[in-house]
Amino acid sequence: MNRDRTSRPAASGNRNDAAARRLLHGATGTAVFTLLSGCSSAPSRNILGSYFPSWMICVLVAMCLTIVVRAVLAKVGVEDELPAPILVYLSVTLAFTFALWLLWLS
Repeated sequence: MNRDRTSRPAASGNRNDAAARRLLHGATGTAVFTLLSGCSSAPSRNILGSYFPSWMICVLVAMCLTIVVRAVLAKVGVEDELPAPILVYLSVTLAFTFALWLLWLS
């Protein structure tokens, strides 16, 4: 008689594991489809016949505003006192980006 693992009946623990895997697989699929349903359309703007993502426009405007802030700080003389200028300007750029995003697209 052949007594390999495939000929034995499955233990109740294996059936519970299989049920748990099916439940986890179903829950994962539900979560993925629920989260991806919000991605139906990305906010974009038509500029000269080309669609650009709105976040890119917000970042470009924020970079220009940060350059203006840098020029003002240099003119006033505060720029030399900044502890880590690159981090300060990065933070200013991000603040402008998020503010533009909220004001323009909300």
